[in-house]
Amino acid sequence: MCNLYRMTKPSDAVAHLFRAKSVGAPNFAAEVYPKYTGIVVAEGEVRTMTWGFPRHAVSKKTGKPLKPTATNNARDDKLRGNPMWRDSFRDRRCLIPVTAWAEAEGAAGQMTRTWYSLPDQELFAVAGIWRPTDEWGNTYSMVMVDGCEQMADVHDRMPTILAEADWATWTDGSPDEAFALCQTWAGPLIVDRTLERWFMRQGEQPPATPSLL
Repeated sequence: MCNLYRMTKPSDAVAHLFRAKSVGAPNFAAEVYPKYTGIVVAEGEVRTMTWGFPRHAVSKKTGKPLKPTATNNARDDKLRGNPMWRDSFRDRRCLIPVTAWAEAEGAAGQMTRTWYSLPDQELFAVAGIWRPTDEWGNTYSMVMVDGCEQMADVHDRMPTILAEADWATWTDGSPDEAFALCQTWAGPLIVDRTLERWFMRQGEQPPATPSLL
């Protein structure tokens, strides 16, 4: 599942590509983690939202509520039946602009970042759903499908990449039409195996070594 992605293009470039209204100058990080602010295209506007629907649990030791965690990936086979996703999939679908997403690769404690992107598109759209929350304001989650062959040795799930011709169907079509777009990407991917550690301490820089292709 995706727990890190890059969005390195400015919001005005996103608005132009997606033919969406730009509302102010949204502030977002180039690398987006769960519970971070990212941008999405929802209801014809470029908006900032928090990545991940809040999920609540209680401590097994004390029985007291814990801080909510972010559920930032929605499986395609759960969209229409799971109460967490059902209403958002039916009523609030969005596009998530992405330049690359990362998966953790390697042994526990030594995992590195492997990045995936499209060879012919610096910016592409991933299927998303969103909803308002009391905890973090508006939030969004990525829709995940079975992984493609190029990433089979790293993970068995991947984001739902949408062709430009399908953007409007995802956001404005019927639930059945949108669900039909939840397909594994059939095109080629750029796979960038790096030496960057998956978990880096605040302020830590990636090692100054070339990427492993």
